[in-house]
Amino acid sequence: MYEKALGPEHPWTATSLDNLALLLRAQGDLAGARPLHERALAIFEKALGPEHPDTARSLNNLASLLHGEGDLAAAQPLCERALAIFEKALGPGHPSTKNSARGLALTLDALGRGDEAAGVRARYGLDGGATT
Repeated sequence: MYEKALGPEHPWTATSLDNLALLLRAQGDLAGARPLHERALAIFEKALGPEHPDTARSLNNLASLLHGEGDLAAAQPLCERALAIFEKALGPGHPSTKNSARGLALTLDALGRGDEAAGVRARYGLDGGATT
């Protein structure tokens, strides 16, 4: 409905796409979710810019999907970019920034880079240790 009413490049359309992708992921359809996350990210970047918190949220969503698919090398730079955006826009203590830092730390742990993950956790005041 948003796409019809507001157009295919509207941020609310992107939010709906991201939400549908999250639903598909919850149902185990990672392959179906990925193009929706990718399209949502492209819309957010175009409509709101590459430094907007909604763009960062979309980056985190795609990174999480890639992590779930086992493509950690592709997930890491998305996590790093999202974290940088959140920190710049919202500050290091904001819950979105901390959540993004947690995602990066999990990805670094999965890549076998525990020391770097511990550094991220320490910098953002997160609980130590890897979780799943």
